[in-house]
Parts: sequence; structure tokens; C-alpha cells
Amino acid sequence: MRQDVRILLVGDDNVGKSTLITSLIKETFIPNIQHVVPEVTIPPEWTREKVTTRISDSSARSENREQLDAEIRKADVICIVYAIDNAGSFARVPEFWLPYIRKLGRNVPIVLVGNKIDLRGKDITNESLEEQIMPIMNEFKEVETCVECSAKQPLNVSEVFYFAQKAVLHPTAPLYDSREHTLKPACIDALRRIFKLCDSDKDGVLNDEEINDFQGKCFGAPLQRQELESVKEVVRESESEGVIDEGITEAGFLFLHTLFIQRGRLETTWTVLRQFGYGDDLSLREDFLLPAIEVPPDCSVELSSDGYQFFIDLFQVFDQDKDGALKENELAELFSTAPGNPWVGSGFPETTITDGSSAVTLQGFLAQWSMTTLLDYRTTLAYLAYLGYNGDTTTALKVTKPRKVDRKKGKVQRNVFLCYVFGATGSGKTALMKGFVKKRFEETYLPTTKPFEVVNSVEIGGIEKYLVMQEFGPMYDSEILQNKRKLEACDVLCFLYDSGDVNSFAYVANLRNRFDIDHLPSVFVATKSDSDLVPQRYEKQPDMYCRDLGLAVPISVSIKENVTAELYQLFVGVAMDP
Repeated sequence: MRQDVRILLVGDDNVGKSTLITSLIKETFIPNIQHVVPEVTIPPEWTREKVTTRISDSSARSENREQLDAEIRKADVICIVYAIDNAGSFARVPEFWLPYIRKLGRNVPIVLVGNKIDLRGKDITNESLEEQIMPIMNEFKEVETCVECSAKQPLNVSEVFYFAQKAVLHPTAPLYDSREHTLKPACIDALRRIFKLCDSDKDGVLNDEEINDFQGKCFGAPLQRQELESVKEVVRESESEGVIDEGITEAGFLFLHTLFIQRGRLETTWTVLRQFGYGDDLSLREDFLLPAIEVPPDCSVELSSDGYQFFIDLFQVFDQDKDGALKENELAELFSTAPGNPWVGSGFPETTITDGSSAVTLQGFLAQWSMTTLLDYRTTLAYLAYLGYNGDTTTALKVTKPRKVDRKKGKVQRNVFLCYVFGATGSGKTALMKGFVKKRFEETYLPTTKPFEVVNSVEIGGIEKYLVMQEFGPMYDSEILQNKRKLEACDVLCFLYDSGDVNSFAYVANLRNRFDIDHLPSVFVATKSDSDLVPQRYEKQPDMYCRDLGLAVPISVSIKENVTAELYQLFVGVAMDP
């Protein structure tokens, strides 16, 4: 929420603008003051809203018009003051002042202030006042409210400035259509999202425990039993479907916020919205979605134990049929409080572990988030916020030690590793990667046209680690190997060739020879061992080439025959102990 508010008082001469300011500061009526008083700054500890408040006076005289325009352009909220005993000053509000402010291109909240209430007769009722004000509010939607006061008595003086503050800090316009007397669509969408996040058991109702969790999060204290029942009774009287035996429904939740706004308690709804990350435009704030996190060079980002626990809990809540996997409709419901599934277009769910019906298992779900966090931790940060992580989302992540430091020590302590896979067209890169995530072998060859990645867990010495495998396609291989930033992110390189294709090894050997990558652990893999082995058309055969480099000889595998020789464990082992 903002830390300061600039309030400007405008209006015709002699309506009492300067007197209102001095009555607020001195807490008494001061006669015979100067025409325009200097700007007043009120420190935050002296205001109800705990914000620094700057109050500026103005002159309506033509010779001061340039200064008036400058003040209007700086103001966060404008109080148009008229005198109760001067009908002409009230008529000038819609005829001159409101159009004048619009002409300057200012779209800020307006508060109408009727001063000198002590000079008005006793026969004026609230109904007649409403008849006067409502046509103006209907025509000029920027008018937030109207307050009457007396600088002389003084009466309601502090309320004038309080309502002006509220108009900035808790504006009506984004939330409520005063003409239709309904919540605006963006407000409804935000409140529905908040309702879903607070509905912990996803039964479509907020029970007493969920309501008090919500109260604690937003207002710091639960409701007493009697208060809770009173709230339900208020809803029950006006919204027939707002309360059922199990608790308050979404309709009841929306009704309560409509009621708060209609009764002038906008701060209640704004407190809820801001607690759940919304800004004044009812979009989620940038600092809420992407809080600062420092990731030094050569370091990576992983989920912390709190992060893994959050995604485990999330999985279990949305696995409605308790079959141990998330189907497409369950995933859609899980991501209903977010812009959508973050993995659309990535090949998901082929990128991770699924059951026979392509539903994502818990193992696959956690692996997918591990990969997302490693490759793009900002997406994970944003989705932690979208999905309702309780507290500082950065606590769900941890930054690893630099890879070079770990490698010098000879032992890498991280839990998620990245392997780049290189190979000639048709050498079996995609098949190797899909085999890692237990996908069925496909005889039909489809060339890689865009980067593709998969992830799964690997057990090393009784400890579970995650391996992310990424291929880019031959047209991008050289670009990756000369990209310093990309190489810094990698833990192990896989150079793969088709043992039945005489030209296949030459591609990876030439590729490797062209770049300075000796500092990165490398593994050579010979695919299609179920086919006839042929000599490679290269100056050295693969075994000799690897020995000369001090590398292990190529590992022979056949994805078709499901012979992988514990290759995936080898990738992680080499990454952990280069």
C-alpha cells in the first residue's frame, strides 16, 4: 500500500477551504486567516491510515490559475469545497469544477465537501441531500463521496480528510459500480479466486475453520463464535444461497463484500485484496508474484523442503478421486487460481512420470516442479503466489552453492541436475529422454524442431535426486555450446551417437572438439545396441577417442529393448562427483 497521500482543496472563494485546514491543525476555529495557507504535512503516526498526508490549499482567482493547475496535476485526491449557505457555490461544482478537473486530464478521486453546516436551516433532511448529490455522482463517476462539515464549530472536519485519504487508499471505482449497485467483474474475479484459495478442502464452502483461517490471515484474529453466527445470519437474511449447513458459499462471500462496500467499509475489502497480493488495479502486484531473490553466477535454484511440502499438499487436495494421479480436469481445477497451466506448449505431460492414462503421478508432479524451478525459478515463484503459498514465497526456494566451488571440493551437494543431450539427427536423443520418463518406445521418427526437456527422480546411494535432460536439436547445438551462460547452468554433457550409423559419431566428436568444454563432465552414449555395430567413419574409434580424453568409454544402450545400463544414475553420479 502507498506510503503518502496528497490532498488538494479547491472551490470558490470564501467557501472556507483555508479555514478547514487550520481547524484540522489547531483543532479549533481560527478567524481572519490568510487567503491561501501553506502546505501542511501530517506524519503517519497522526493519521488513522498510518500514511504521510500532505494537504494543499488553493485559490480560485484568475491570477492564480497556473498555480491551481499545477496543484491539481500533483494531487492524489481533490476535495471540492462549497458553502452550505451559498447555493451558487454548490451549482459551480458540476458546472465548473468537475469539468475543469477533467479538462486537465486528471482521473483522481473527488470528495465533495459541504462546509458551513452550522449556517443551514433545520428543515434539510438526508433524503433531500441525496437528491442533490446523486445526480452529480451519477454523471461524474470520479466522485467518491460527499461529507458535510463545519470549520467553525468544528464538526466533521477530521472526517473530511479521513474520507479523502480513504478515497485514495481504498478507492470505490475499481470495486463497485455505483450506478448498477453491483461489484465490478474484476473485483468478482479477484474475490472468487480468494474464496477458492481459502476453501482448503475444495468442497465449495468455507466452513468455520476455513473462515477463521481467513480472518487470521487478513485481520490477525479469528471471529468469536457469536460473531461468526451473526455474520452467517446477515448473509442468510439477504442471500438465500449464501449460507448452507456446511458454511458460507461463494455467493455468500461475494454478498458480504458487496455489503461492506455499500456500508462504506471499503477498507475491509481492500485489506483482503491486498493481503492476497492485489494492487489498486486489481491485478496481482509484481512484488507479490516476483519478490527479489539473489542468484549469484554459477548457482542454481531448487525447491526447499517447504516448497516440496506445499506441492505435495496441493497434489493431495486436488487428487479428488484419490487414485494417486492428477487427470486433466483435476489439473485444470488446481490451476484455476492461476493464469493457466504453466507447462502448456512444453510437451507436458510427456515430460514427466504419468500413469497408464497419462495422468500425472505425485512423483511426476514434484519432478516437473523441480525442473521448472531449475530452468526458470521465476515461474515457480509466481505460481507459488498464484496457488496460495502461505507466507514469503522465497522460503519455498533455496539457492545452491556455486558449481565451481562444489566441483573443486570433489562433491556436489545439490539435489537437481541438468544434463544437455547432443547428437546427430536420428541418433535417438528423444527416445533416450522419453525412456527416462517411462514413455512407450515409438518406431516412427520425428525430428526435434524445438528444445525439449524431461525430468525424473534418480536414486543415488539411497538418496533421491532429480535429473533434468534437455535437447535442443542439431541446428542449435553449436549455439548452446558457445553460450557461456547456458554452459554455467549445465552439470553434465551427454554426447550421443547411433552405433549402427557410420557417420553418427563424427558429428558429436567434431562438435565437442570445436568448443572449450573440458571443464564440464561428459558422457558418451552409443544408442541402438540392438542393431548391428558398425565401425565409425572417424579418425579414431569411439573407445579410443574417449580414452585419449580421459573419459569413460561410451555406454551402449537400447531404448527399444529397454537396456539402459543404469545410464541415468551415471549422469547424476558424474554430476555429483565430477
